[in-house]
Amino acid sequence: MRAGQAATGQTTGRPALIQAMIDAFRTPDLRARILFVLGMLVIFRLLAHVPVPGVDRAAFNALFQGGAGLLQFFDLFTGGGLRNLSIAALGVFPYITSSIVIQILTPVLPQLSALAKEGESGRQRINQITHWITVPIAFFSGYGQLLLFSRSGVFTHPIGFVGPGSLETLTIVVSFVGGTMLLVWMGELITERGIGNGISIIIFGGIVAGMPQLVSQGFLARDNAGGLVLLALAGLILVYFIVVFNEAQRRIPVQYGRSVFRGGRMYRQAGATHLPLRVNSAGMIPLIFAFSIMVLPSTFAQFFANPSSSNFFSKAALFIATTLSQTSIWYWIIIFLLVVVFTFFYTLVIFQQQQLAENLQKNGGFVPGIRPGHPTQQYLNRVILRITWGGAIFLGIVAILPFFFGRATGIQELTLSSTSLLIMVSVALDTMRQLEAQLLMRNYEGFLK
Repeated sequence: MRAGQAATGQTTGRPALIQAMIDAFRTPDLRARILFVLGMLVIFRLLAHVPVPGVDRAAFNALFQGGAGLLQFFDLFTGGGLRNLSIAALGVFPYITSSIVIQILTPVLPQLSALAKEGESGRQRINQITHWITVPIAFFSGYGQLLLFSRSGVFTHPIGFVGPGSLETLTIVVSFVGGTMLLVWMGELITERGIGNGISIIIFGGIVAGMPQLVSQGFLARDNAGGLVLLALAGLILVYFIVVFNEAQRRIPVQYGRSVFRGGRMYRQAGATHLPLRVNSAGMIPLIFAFSIMVLPSTFAQFFANPSSSNFFSKAALFIATTLSQTSIWYWIIIFLLVVVFTFFYTLVIFQQQQLAENLQKNGGFVPGIRPGHPTQQYLNRVILRITWGGAIFLGIVAILPFFFGRATGIQELTLSSTSLLIMVSVALDTMRQLEAQLLMRNYEGFLK
């Protein structure tokens, strides 16, 4: 009776979202999945506060308060793991980098292409290769961070694998690698036993955990009520457009011819459906690419820039640090262009790997008015290029909105809020969609109308 009432969605008088959450907690297996996800996030937050040894905390806090763009960027996505220089300082970014590398190399390397066509066993093999590549990426990323921090004197021992401090360096780097692989394992457990994509939820948890501190540092500590109201209003409008562009799609009509055996004879029947092509197929990957590329040169240039020196190398480093600083208009122009370029690049790479035209032909499907095979592939390529313009420009605008927010509100600290908002909304929509699917399987009404 209760399931029937929930399925109608009209007898309780509660909003659909609240009723759906109540129904989810009333279902034992869904309740267990949700609690499992929450438990994994709690463990993740605990790991973000387990520090590595040999760090001068006062010097390290002073380095963060100096406003280094690279540190603030990665700390936001590790939920304070980098700010605390914990074993989770790298987050899951080495795994994301490894996944992106594998996705790009799959259509290039014949061995990976063959694995991708082997079905579930091939995907498991590719996933295993991704894990193997994650380890050296995490190792070198962790060591690179130690070298970067050592220039600011935040360690109580030398950094290097030769001479004094080699054992301490190895211990810290291995701790970084172990923390990353532990988070990846936890993310996969969330995917398997919880709800939603585990890796995305880990990133989501890190951003949510870091947002209160970012907001307090940005403007709650200041007397700027007008900026607060304006920024909140802009945030609500941005959330609306993020939802619109994330859900926007071009539906390509597809017809299937199928054979039905009836009365001892074979009949051909036609079925119609559609092929959804998303306007924003790349998600938040282009923004992560663009910001990562932009903050690295300026951060490294700051270590070599010396305004009082007449050395050409110092002057060049000073010019790079000034031009690519987050207060420069050129920084945001380049960010916009990089996001647009990466959106097209990543979308086309992923789209080619899906081999939609070939799969349609194998299953007897075709686009009305388009010949199967290569002509269908050309048609789909033209469509995806046209609609990707909308997604690319939207992502570019999302990337540069903090610059205009800062100018309009006088708050310069929230330089990554729109990117964080995009990731949080995207992950929340995906998780809600999967939760709704679980509810509909059990005859409960979902909340995504």
